[in-house]
Amino acid sequence: MKIAIAQINTMVGDFEGNKKKILHFLEKAEDMDSDIVVFSELTICGYSPRDLLDKRVFIEE
Repeated sequence: MKIAIAQINTMVGDFEGNKKKILHFLEKAEDMDSDIVVFSELTICGYSPRDLLDKRVFIEE
């Protein structure tokens, strides 16, 4: 089993930009015949969301 670890420089609250980075790394991992790709916590919303967790639109998105 081949495991890829993706360390991504995410932007807090940039769901679309972070998603593009995730998809890019998934493609790279696929090219390397990886079976599993591991991303860090909060990769989609960016780390750390702090004040954004208080905003309803952030939670709903």
